[in-house]
Amino acid sequence: MRGQYVGLSHKIYPSLGMRNIPIPNEEKMMKRRDFAIALALAPWATGAVRAASEIHEGENYTRLPTPMPIAVPGKIEVIEFFGYWCPHCNSLEPKLEPWVKALPADVNFRRIPVAWQDGQVPYQKLFYALEAMGANRDIHPKVFKAFHEQHLRLDTYANTVAFAAAIGMDRVKLSEALNAFSVATKIKVASQQASAYEIEGVPTLVVNGKYATSPETAKGEMQALNVVESLIQKARAER
Repeated sequence: MRGQYVGLSHKIYPSLGMRNIPIPNEEKMMKRRDFAIALALAPWATGAVRAASEIHEGENYTRLPTPMPIAVPGKIEVIEFFGYWCPHCNSLEPKLEPWVKALPADVNFRRIPVAWQDGQVPYQKLFYALEAMGANRDIHPKVFKAFHEQHLRLDTYANTVAFAAAIGMDRVKLSEALNAFSVATKIKVASQQASAYEIEGVPTLVVNGKYATSPETAKGEMQALNVVESLIQKARAER
């Protein structure tokens, strides 16, 4: 997972819906070194999930150098590392959400927002504020839409509260959540986790603290979800 990202600069790309938000240099947002995440839109080939034996380490997924702890003991964990500011995460979201809803009871799915520069931290804060309010499921897709379709900057307190009011949220409750100590703590933990998991591109999907894949690695969005399905089977067999 290392060795994939170019350095950061302050280039602006209006075509990606960016408005004065610093993003990685060259021509791709999600990388720090060399490659770009190239997401291919592909249908489920047969409607069936591939068996775990059909995926190969180093080809469809990578193994984390150090296994990470699981948040809910006894369950298989799937984590999406993402950013609201990420166009590839935005593209994956409509496919990911129904997939998450169909996960079996022994799988725990959670999201961790990533920030590689100061301009992305407010989006971490917004995610955890919504989570604290229990509004993530309803508002999560609206944040993606606001950023990528409506080109709204939600990197200031005023803009975030105005956005919340426009979609009918309680401004006072959101304000309290944004300023909560627990949200600040979760942001620190999220940044530590992104480093510990050696996340260098988003979206990245990690299964059971051991295996990672992405639309780039799997050669497509739906393919990535197929690989995760197989990794879930693999993790289940390893119990």
